[in-house]
Amino acid sequence: MKERRYADDELLSLSGIQHFRFCKRQWALIHVEQQWKDNLRTTEGQFLHERVDDPFFNESRGDIRISRSFPLVSYTLGMYGIADVIEYARSEKGISVADWDGLWVMRPVEYKRGKPKIDERDEVQLCAQVICLEEMFGVEITTADFYYYEIRRRIHIDITEELRELVYSLSEEMHALFREGITPPAEKNRKCSLCSLFDLCMPKLTKKKRSVDSYLREHVRDACLGDTTEL
Repeated sequence: MKERRYADDELLSLSGIQHFRFCKRQWALIHVEQQWKDNLRTTEGQFLHERVDDPFFNESRGDIRISRSFPLVSYTLGMYGIADVIEYARSEKGISVADWDGLWVMRPVEYKRGKPKIDERDEVQLCAQVICLEEMFGVEITTADFYYYEIRRRIHIDITEELRELVYSLSEEMHALFREGITPPAEKNRKCSLCSLFDLCMPKLTKKKRSVDSYLREHVRDACLGDTTEL
């Protein structure tokens, strides 16, 4: 386990690592500049999580128990957040849980509106949840699950060393940008059409090398010349 590196006032939102892997500029607009805009996808996702995230609702199914809206924190990642579901399976290799008989193995289950992605944006979020649980409870978790609402089934993923190292690398970059208050320039591609912040991001403008100030000065100048011509 890595040594503790971050203080309470340095913790970043764990859910942001998914935004960061999808688009660093999107993450900065949300988490550095505090801008947000819903679209159909984000609204449906929020509705789905409202159905899942009831912290007072726990289930028992034989040797399986479920806790919802489980608070998480990792001082090695410098992140905090909420796990949709923690599933406990009775096992001799598990840990004791207050007020429960026996030993239990923990597994986070993250609920997603859509379907599996072609990149690791979902996987890094779930791996970050695993790292939090391992740090909080002194356990080792090697697998975790997604439930994708669009395909209506669970997907198992392995929490590999490569995935863990990617999460730590992303975390370090997020903290560096957050400390400096930096919003990276846009990198316009096909993903932009899926982004709820497209209008705020202005990828066609911000991907250019010239500064926004230069762009605005040019348009003010053109407007003034236009007014003079009309007079």
